Amino acid sequence: MGEVTSTETSPSSNQEVPNDESPLWQYVTKVEKPPGASVKSGGNTYFKCNYCGVIYMGSYSRVKARLLKIPDKGIKSCPKVTPSHRLEMQRMHDQVENDKLERERRSRIPLPPPPPGRGPIPISPFRRQERSDSTNPVDGKRRKVTVNSPLERAFQNNARHDLDSRIARMFYTGGLPFNFARNPYYRSSYAYAATHSILGYVPPGYNTLRTTILQKERAHVERLLKPIKDSWLENGAIDGSGEFKDKHYIAGVLKDAIKDIGHEKVFQVITDNANVMKSAGALIEGEYPKIFWTPCVVHTLNLALKNICAAKNTEKNEVTYDECSWITRIADDASFIHVFIMNHSMRVAMFNEFCPLKLLQVADTRFASVVVMLK
Repeated sequence: MGEVTSTETSPSSNQEVPNDESPLWQYVTKVEKPPGASVKSGGNTYFKCNYCGVIYMGSYSRVKARLLKIPDKGIKSCPKVTPSHRLEMQRMHDQVENDKLERERRSRIPLPPPPPGRGPIPISPFRRQERSDSTNPVDGKRRKVTVNSPLERAFQNNARHDLDSRIARMFYTGGLPFNFARNPYYRSSYAYAATHSILGYVPPGYNTLRTTILQKERAHVERLLKPIKDSWLENGAIDGSGEFKDKHYIAGVLKDAIKDIGHEKVFQVITDNANVMKSAGALIEGEYPKIFWTPCVVHTLNLALKNICAAKNTEKNEVTYDECSWITRIADDASFIHVFIMNHSMRVAMFNEFCPLKLLQVADTRFASVVVMLK
């Protein structure tokens, strides 16, 4: 890595062409990962600073933080960027940010107007009265009555309408499913903010959600799982993450369990009907002739029942299909009704109002779910 001498002419890269959104790419050079080089982490793109020649790994935000000497961004400031160069780059960055704000302002669609009869949102004069230092109980009663005045109620109604419109706009523009509104944390977060009235609160941004808060939530879940993990030492557990679950691996796990128990105390191994499980069972029977592998009876019956509703695709199920095809037709009709209702919010509302039952989804691999749905 060569060191670039700083001059009054800003170094530039012939490899990377900046665009309107990220003009500072021209002051670094994208490179391949040097073999055996010690590189700072922080992204998936390697770049070399054209001022000092140091190689880092990261996105455009790290490039910006290094060249503009922005602290607390996980990357050191470049010591060879002169004040004049930094001022030049800062002007370019500010121009991009201003252009973004201007485009957002022009593309911002106004919110729907309040319902007829409410008029424009008035400026509430009651916040000032609520902060009064008067200790006169009569004044307190007056303030209580004033808050419930028609003007204050109009202000609250229009404010609620405006907030509802902003939340709905978030759903529409972000492509959020409407079922997300049923998330209890979605509702509780707004209720908490309304109750505590945190002044100046700004919701967490993109980077905070995927780094700091995510790490805290994971640590919290790990603490909750610790009692369960501690019980593994007593009850036994196998962590198969990262393993290729072929017949040899599964057979090895079963053999270890058999050895712990004692092969003379084991006479049967039960698994589901997957081919890999069947192959693993064959390996167990080959090594322990007195131990038998048995497929899961419930799974076997489930497959047999599922075959009743199978399409007439072979000569083997022709008789069965002729006798039981009526089940398939009824199940298809019920599934069609289910899909029709669930795909239309108005129909779902009507169903929930007049019917105490719940619409259950059919699982493709579970014949019993068809029976439950029909029931």
